[in-house]
Amino acid sequence: MAMEAWLILLRTPGLGPAALRQLISARGSAQQVLQHLRSNKAAADLDDEARRWLDAPDRARIDADLAWLAEPQHQLLGWDDSDYPSLLREIPGAPAALFVAGDASLLWMPQVAIVGSRSASDGGLAITRRFARALTNAGFVITSGMADGIDAAAHRAALDVQGRTLAVLGTGPDLVYPRKHHALAGEIAASGALVSEFPPGTPGKAEHFPRRNRIISGLALGTLVVEASLKSGSLITARYATEQGREVFAIPGSINSPLSRGCHQLIRDGARLTETVDEIIDELSGLAATLGDRLRLRLHGESAASAAIAAETPAAGGQRDADYRRLLDALGHEQADLDTLTERTGLDAAALSSMLLLLELDGEVVGARGGRYMRKVHD
Repeated sequence: MAMEAWLILLRTPGLGPAALRQLISARGSAQQVLQHLRSNKAAADLDDEARRWLDAPDRARIDADLAWLAEPQHQLLGWDDSDYPSLLREIPGAPAALFVAGDASLLWMPQVAIVGSRSASDGGLAITRRFARALTNAGFVITSGMADGIDAAAHRAALDVQGRTLAVLGTGPDLVYPRKHHALAGEIAASGALVSEFPPGTPGKAEHFPRRNRIISGLALGTLVVEASLKSGSLITARYATEQGREVFAIPGSINSPLSRGCHQLIRDGARLTETVDEIIDELSGLAATLGDRLRLRLHGESAASAAIAAETPAAGGQRDADYRRLLDALGHEQADLDTLTERTGLDAAALSSMLLLLELDGEVVGARGGRYMRKVHD
């Protein structure tokens, strides 16, 4: 079973993301990689502990992982999966797989990462909320790390305006750190997504959080830093963004505040001095459109979405238009979830999901909390 093979590989001691990506690319699937490693003892320079695990993995642990994945809206996106987010695939050191709790399609949506100090000032938190709300209303998904301070404020602001937000974790996807963010994590999973490269049950360790920072920046078109000392972990995220070829925005502050020095250093190093949300939107709108084109191409390749996007061929155009009209009529201007839309339209859930994504990219539909949608009101 492919999923079980992935879980065994991800828990193999000493088998890191780079080696696993290379093996998957060479062998084509997790099952083929597992078979190769079991039959070639010298492969991948694995030690005795790894060999023992591959030969006899802990059945209880793998079953627990499978049980987590069996829950609604829990997924594992492997390197060989077409749903693995394209922007993340481009970065050096990309994770071999992602565990997702929530709406995995958001990983393909245009995102802005907002990061900063855990000990933010009241002014910094207010700026974060203002920028996160405005970026959400402009159509961006807000991505951060669910830490105290700026991270939590960014997530909360997106949720408060019925937007979507992604939290990248330094623990397994079933654990919350810090623990006081349990309720916040639940809200994010319900209307956005929790994302982790670590298997379920993995506790937070100091070395995990710098690792997760590369995923925060790698998923996003750009990273905004709001308040950071010179030793802030958000500077690690900004460095990753620069190395990944992504935009870095920094908000300047008082020369008397230690929380301004990290942002000022970023600006000296080439980050864009940012005073208004429009500066970010103007810079990233073209990149967001390109990402939307990638999503359309991916959806065109999915058999489940063929009915929804077959309009690109003249013969199917009438049916495509009829299906979209039926969906928009079913939506009206009140929120509806996928089950309701399936009942109203007679279309299957997979096709509806693809159609809704395209309509959202075209500005005809907006997403709300709890996987609900409604037609956008045009001025």
